[in-house]
Amino acid sequence: MTDPPGAASLPPEAAALLDRVPSEGASPPAWVFAEVGPPLFEAIRREGFRSLVLQVPAGLVRNAHDLAARLREATGARVVVAARPCFGACDFPSRDEAAGADAEVLLGHAPIPNVPRPLPAFFVEMRSAGGDPEALAETVVRAGLPSRLGLVASIQHLDLVGPLTQALARRGRTLETGTGDRRLAYPAQALGCNYTSASAIAERVDAFVFLGTGRFHPIGLAFVVDRPVYSLDPLQNTLDPPLDRGALVRRRQLLVARCRDARRWGVIVSTFAGQDRRPMAAALVARARARGLEAEVFATTRLDPGDLEGRDVDAFVNTACPRIALDDAELYARPMLTPPEFLMAIGELPLEPYRFDTFH
Repeated sequence: MTDPPGAASLPPEAAALLDRVPSEGASPPAWVFAEVGPPLFEAIRREGFRSLVLQVPAGLVRNAHDLAARLREATGARVVVAARPCFGACDFPSRDEAAGADAEVLLGHAPIPNVPRPLPAFFVEMRSAGGDPEALAETVVRAGLPSRLGLVASIQHLDLVGPLTQALARRGRTLETGTGDRRLAYPAQALGCNYTSASAIAERVDAFVFLGTGRFHPIGLAFVVDRPVYSLDPLQNTLDPPLDRGALVRRRQLLVARCRDARRWGVIVSTFAGQDRRPMAAALVARARARGLEAEVFATTRLDPGDLEGRDVDAFVNTACPRIALDDAELYARPMLTPPEFLMAIGELPLEPYRFDTFH
């Protein structure tokens, strides 16, 4: 685990705890495609799969039926649509959800290299051809951003990174990208739980640009890097001003402070393969009990706030997706901390520097 610039070193036992990762294992084969089209159909026919489960992210559920029909007509395979929208590449259908399918078609995400999957998978990254790099570069220059910029992007817009880098270089700007850890498939890639491609270059840049749409990734990035984070929408050619990182962090620190008197903890663990950190959950329970606190593990798949209502605990610590605690805190009746925040609350880590719960 790499500390942010200027951070004090973690105590060895805390560093070992926060570096715990989902267990690696062998996965069936995977194929990666830019979009739904003939190369995907040919690969499915070539491999001889006769039954497929199609999973789409929430933003594409309206298109799921048409996509299923295209797959069925082009390949001759039986196609079942997974009813549960996915949150990311960590959240693919289990064997039970796959309804007897012998392969998966997963839209909108790249593979996570160190997460085992139950079935052969066709990843369709839905790479977007939208966005004019020259116009985007002009927008960045006109906004007066610093000359040394770091960039991360959602998977759909990674093909723009090279042309945008060149367009900015012609205007006297340096755009730098980094290579993340084993959870990221590509340089400059961002995941909601992992921004190591950004932290790898944070000391060499003055600000970051997120290339993509929405606020989900910029908020995560702002928690990780102590640099201004701008959002550049390649489809609308708009640049949003930097997020207020200080306000985001202070809100979390105040929540941590509220939990310092908590005596009974619920430790949430996910059974999703890409989020399953049972060893970490067990270690957190042990840390709590060693300090005379009570702690129990709560196992879940897709966490619903209603599942935690009425629990006789003072606070929860979430070892599943870190964004559950950071983005949805107001949905829970009890405080919800990440593992680093839990260590802050029980006195094993200082409040500063703030540490994002990175999945490695």
